[in-house]
Amino acid sequence: MLLVFGGISQAQSEEIRIAVASNFTNAMRAIAQEFEQSSKHKLKISYGSSGKFVAQIQHGAPFDVFFSADQDKVHALRQRGLIVSGSQFTYALGSLVLWSSKEGFINEANYQQRLRSGSFSKLAIANPKLAPYGLAAVQTLDQLSLKETTQSKWIQGENIAQTYQFVSSGNADLGFVALSQLAQPGQTAKGSMWKVPNELHMPIRQDAVLLKHGKDNIAAKALLEFLQSDQGRAMIQSYGYIFPKSDLPKNTLPKNTLPRG
Repeated sequence: MLLVFGGISQAQSEEIRIAVASNFTNAMRAIAQEFEQSSKHKLKISYGSSGKFVAQIQHGAPFDVFFSADQDKVHALRQRGLIVSGSQFTYALGSLVLWSSKEGFINEANYQQRLRSGSFSKLAIANPKLAPYGLAAVQTLDQLSLKETTQSKWIQGENIAQTYQFVSSGNADLGFVALSQLAQPGQTAKGSMWKVPNELHMPIRQDAVLLKHGKDNIAAKALLEFLQSDQGRAMIQSYGYIFPKSDLPKNTLPKNTLPRG
């Protein structure tokens, strides 16, 4: 059967080089498997920090598509003339959770008391200068007036994948990670968590873009179209992501507006 994406015949296979933010690893692995099987194209995927990918792309790294953990990194590439005009879109909105690999250690009822009392070993946070989930974690602590209280126990991961490893290995009792790292279709997440309300941090709008290096790559265009199809969106949603709505707040955050509990 000959597949067609956006009217483009997929009769010949091509290879796509993709840079993917760490939080999207589990979802992209599933998407890549489905896409490769149905289209016969091959994906060469690198996972890591969005901030580091931007630096690599600016220095000539031959990526065709970039899946960022936020919009700002894509905007930076656009300003440098490194993206294909009109190709940028928000493929998901990320959700932040405070997670422990220990059952019953953290939940909706005790998260503030746990953080305020310091009754934990370390608190893992992704580097807020490089990782949007790390920035969201700092914003959350600031909104709860817990930034200074907890800062002495922070352990920073280079990206959200390393932050997850700190907690899963037991090197940190707690960590702010992406819900997508814990959400596996058909499985119950291990450990315990508190899902951070969206109003405690700026929206984590994760944008994808076709890079200038991939402007003539038919397979790269087909992949981006697949991500925006009903099948692609359903796969993304199954990993705990949501999709943007027109009524989402702007990227501004009121200071300390929620009760402390």
